[in-house]
Amino acid sequence: MQAIILAAGMGKRLKDLTADNTKCMVKVNGETLIERGLRQLDSQGLDRIVIVVGYMGQKLIRYISTLNITTPIVFVDNPIYDKTNNIYSLFLAKEYLLEQDTLLLESDLIIEDGVLESLIENPYPSLALVAKYESWMDGTVITLDEEQNIISFLDKNHFCFSNVHHYYKTVNIYKFSKEFSNSHYVPFLEAYSKALGDNEYYEQVLKVIALLDKPEIKALVLEGKKWYEIDDVQDLDIAESMFAKDPSDRYNKLCSRYGGYWRYPNLLDYCYLVNPYYPPTKLVEEMQASFDVLLRAYPSGQKVNNLLAANYYGLHASNVIVGNGAAELIKGLIEMTEGRIGMVSPSFDEYRNRCKAEQLCVYTVEDKDFSYTVDDLITYFSDKDLSTLLLINPDNPSGNYIPYAEVLRLVSWAQERTITLIVDESFSDFVDSKDEVSLLDQSVLEQYSNLVVIKSISKSYGVPGVRLGILATTDKEVLAKIAKQVSIWNINSYGEFFMQIWNKYKAQYASSLTSIIQARKSLMQDLGTISYLKALPSQANYIMCEVLGGKRSFDLAVELFDKHNIFIKDLSTKKGIAPKQFIRLAVRDEADNGKLVKALQEMDR
Repeated sequence: MQAIILAAGMGKRLKDLTADNTKCMVKVNGETLIERGLRQLDSQGLDRIVIVVGYMGQKLIRYISTLNITTPIVFVDNPIYDKTNNIYSLFLAKEYLLEQDTLLLESDLIIEDGVLESLIENPYPSLALVAKYESWMDGTVITLDEEQNIISFLDKNHFCFSNVHHYYKTVNIYKFSKEFSNSHYVPFLEAYSKALGDNEYYEQVLKVIALLDKPEIKALVLEGKKWYEIDDVQDLDIAESMFAKDPSDRYNKLCSRYGGYWRYPNLLDYCYLVNPYYPPTKLVEEMQASFDVLLRAYPSGQKVNNLLAANYYGLHASNVIVGNGAAELIKGLIEMTEGRIGMVSPSFDEYRNRCKAEQLCVYTVEDKDFSYTVDDLITYFSDKDLSTLLLINPDNPSGNYIPYAEVLRLVSWAQERTITLIVDESFSDFVDSKDEVSLLDQSVLEQYSNLVVIKSISKSYGVPGVRLGILATTDKEVLAKIAKQVSIWNINSYGEFFMQIWNKYKAQYASSLTSIIQARKSLMQDLGTISYLKALPSQANYIMCEVLGGKRSFDLAVELFDKHNIFIKDLSTKKGIAPKQFIRLAVRDEADNGKLVKALQEMDR
């Protein structure tokens, strides 16, 4: 068996990175694509490796000569690489195709070790390696029947997004038997090139072959192994986080992204906190039905969006400001605040990070379960000169919850001392209580002009992608300053439309909260079976756990990510926790929680 690598392209979309280099000489975590690929091929005991070069061909040849590859390498030159596509590069190597069974690869791929073995060891002689289609993928898509026969190759003109659950993306790695190359591929390659020219792609030939009664090529679905195709700098960035050599480095790179995890296939995200039971399918379908209109339309200004949010919560529109997520409102509120700001640690650090160092007045919770009460806050802050006090309720990451009546007592105490009290209720909807929970009440806001309530809609309603949050207060000065800071179109049309229709789905939202409270209870019970974890009581959609038995929380997070593709929050470096060993686990639905518990139990053996 031999391998043929197509490496003649210019890689223009990588811009400066390929100005003086071939595409396959771009480095991913310090190793070039071609070095990694050749190393993986070199371990397969191949008879030879044929590389079709073009752009910067001599430079690539010289570089490969330094790599200490033991498999014989043959180079084929494509002198008109800038006028042709890869069908011509393969056409130049067709004589080699006729001589041996062949692995055909493109040079801009990065694959996990073991991918080639799965292709070589499969007994079927001719295979196209494919992966289940994901939203981030681009390029050739195929459909399969139940026996992994390729039904069709779909170009962009025939691609239908409503059918994506049936689609597979070609990985651009193939195994051609010598017989298949002689009887099918090369004859069709020659005919296709003659009829349609050299500015096409070699997969077009397979598209024609797939129409035959007996195409003699099947698909092999790649499962459980990572791969990525690098066409631009965004792809390179993703690949570096996916293929970092050290698992801890991969974990850290993932953490530094702060989202966009749809580009990581099958990742179970237990780090970011989103309601898994909402929105309902019908709400999503309603938004999808208006997608085109919303994409082409300007959203309304602040006044209209404030009215939509106020109407939902039963507030006066003049007392509400909608933000591009709670983060925009937090930034504006803290940066406009003068004087000392009291806050709890550990807690949500976005507030702390927005403060000037001289403003901070921090109450560090000493309780082993990180629980605290209103009396604890009053005792600590009573002799402090504060302009503002922050309460996150339930707190993040501890899940500590202070009951409604007690929070009102804190509001009253703060008002007597002319202290503005900011209450962040981003997770209050997940509280399991028959009593009142939220301060988003017009009469409460009017009674306490020192009260500012912030709430993240994204987290509670499971729609972080639309970026919504609200701030409510009767303090006109605060409202005026925040309104001045946010732009007139700080909310996009999708966020506005969500608020336009969400009132119709209140019953489904209430049902989702019941489901997540039950899921939290079940997860708490299951976590109790893990010997090295101590789960703390929580009234939020996450559970904070102490890591026992000498384990490091960071090591646990890395191992879950590396072995199980589960992403959790390591809290070992968080202010108010370090150097104690704690993690935070989001509450997902029962099925996903079962996968988490199973992984944790396996690590308990």
